[in-house]
Amino acid sequence: MSSCMVTGGTSGIGREFVTQLAARGDDVIIVARDTERMAAIKAELEPRYGVEIETLRADLSVRDEVDAVAARLEDPDRPVDLLVNNAGFGLHAKILDAGTLPLQDRAFDVMCRAVLVLSAAAGRAMKSRGSGAIVNISSGSAWINTGNYSAIKAWVLTFTEGLANELHGTGVSAMAVCPGWVHTEFHERAHVTATNLPEVVWTDPQTVVRQSLTDLEKGKVVSIPNRLWKAAISVAGVAPRSTMRWLSRTLTSSRDKTDFPDEPAGRSQQGGDR
Repeated sequence: MSSCMVTGGTSGIGREFVTQLAARGDDVIIVARDTERMAAIKAELEPRYGVEIETLRADLSVRDEVDAVAARLEDPDRPVDLLVNNAGFGLHAKILDAGTLPLQDRAFDVMCRAVLVLSAAAGRAMKSRGSGAIVNISSGSAWINTGNYSAIKAWVLTFTEGLANELHGTGVSAMAVCPGWVHTEFHERAHVTATNLPEVVWTDPQTVVRQSLTDLEKGKVVSIPNRLWKAAISVAGVAPRSTMRWLSRTLTSSRDKTDFPDEPAGRSQQGGDR
């Protein structure tokens, strides 16, 4: 039996990671801000699968709270075998809008700095034991140019690849998951309109998590859990940057960006347009 930590584990892709890991017999540590949701998940999954669900309340935009989670990862008496850095939110904000600067700051803290600190803590602890894995949720958006969200997710992808290089040969692996559009609460929380997209471009959290765990077992460093998105990203990887900028402008202009959320994505979570 392994022990796994999932940040943003109360909804979307994170919630599905918690469920599938518990279903295969792993104990799970959920890190999130919503204590009621965590308690409900614990009450549901512990008797169903006979595992232990630990809940750790933390706001990953607060440095002291990130440090507390990092300390849990490095606790030698309670080793964590798998870390899933999933917490995040949709960044539905224009770069030039000064009023969204607090939201942009929070996005960096939750989706970059926390990923850095927690990955490093987990990596140190796992390396000392000679085993373990770190999964960071990036996005298909890492290959396009939709504002700061794409930049952040491109950072997660590059960071994870660098981490994988540093861990090579230690028995510890690192993998970035890059989904496309996923049916979750993500878009509603981020005030993103996605109803005009055809169903063929969408996937579900169950498929994303199942394929991600399969790819992790295979030793992949980058997981794109959808054949259509694999093809699209393959094209994006070789297309001229000017073409990708044009495509990104087209995607951005198709969304209504006149209304921004006062509170970014409510409960720390992740799960949609990557």
